Amino acid sequence: MNKRLGLFQIHGAAVLAGFTGLFGKWLDVSPVIITAGRTVFGSVALLITIRLMGSTVRLNSRKELLALMISGGLLAAHWLTFFKSIQVSTVAVGVLAFSSFPIFVTLLEPLAFKERFQFVDLITAAVVVAGLALVVPVLDLRNNITQGVLWGILSGLTYALLSLFSRSSIRTIPALTVAFYQQLFVVLLTLPFAFASHEKITINSFWLLLLLGLVFTALLQSLLVASLRHIRAQTASIVISLEPVYSVVLATVLLHEIPTARTLIGGVLICGAVFAAMLQHMKAKAQGAELKSCPVRVD
Repeated sequence: MNKRLGLFQIHGAAVLAGFTGLFGKWLDVSPVIITAGRTVFGSVALLITIRLMGSTVRLNSRKELLALMISGGLLAAHWLTFFKSIQVSTVAVGVLAFSSFPIFVTLLEPLAFKERFQFVDLITAAVVVAGLALVVPVLDLRNNITQGVLWGILSGLTYALLSLFSRSSIRTIPALTVAFYQQLFVVLLTLPFAFASHEKITINSFWLLLLLGLVFTALLQSLLVASLRHIRAQTASIVISLEPVYSVVLATVLLHEIPTARTLIGGVLICGAVFAAMLQHMKAKAQGAELKSCPVRVD
């Protein structure tokens, strides 16, 4: 029963994550406003959740606070580039380009932690590059799809850096506490720029930002953390990897964004390579090796 509950929770989180990219199209405001608004509401909701659970947001040292500040900066960069990618192109392009992040983790991790490169990881990276090449219609920076892919790749890179930094610096802090502080620092970083932009926020945009912050940020993270009490992190990672599929389907149904054949084939290559990388890491752990930082992904 507990495992079934955990699977229900993680699938719910995956569906919510699939909706996230659509807000880049629904909201007629800049990525700065989206990111700031999302985290204002999300951080407040997470704080209330933590308090209701009887937990605390108290940290043990200034070192932990500094680590959370840095991770918050990386998260801000990730969300800004993620929504920028979707706004200049399509939901499918942005999400699929971002999906390259585990490959960055695979390539950067041996450098960061002095671990050995695996030949299979290089092959996986090559397949992802081939998939991205299919998504790009032409190598022209004036092309909106090319711009979207580049912004999406940058989003994946910043998320990979966040993953690697989290592995080394904030693994001992409770997950919801980490999420709260990260979002709090995203607020502090982006809110001044949001005010400086003098963008007008309509009533409709306000409600969408509230929905994005409460449901598709705070509730999503709460479901993810709750699921990990009943299922393994590897299982959660595999289920969350369905996010691009949900995003593409939802964008097709709700936004009428029909992906091209090249985009779909490229997406299959990217998601297939990432899924294979996850299975390889799980196999390595089963054989007694340390699991690499292929994190549970939440946009």
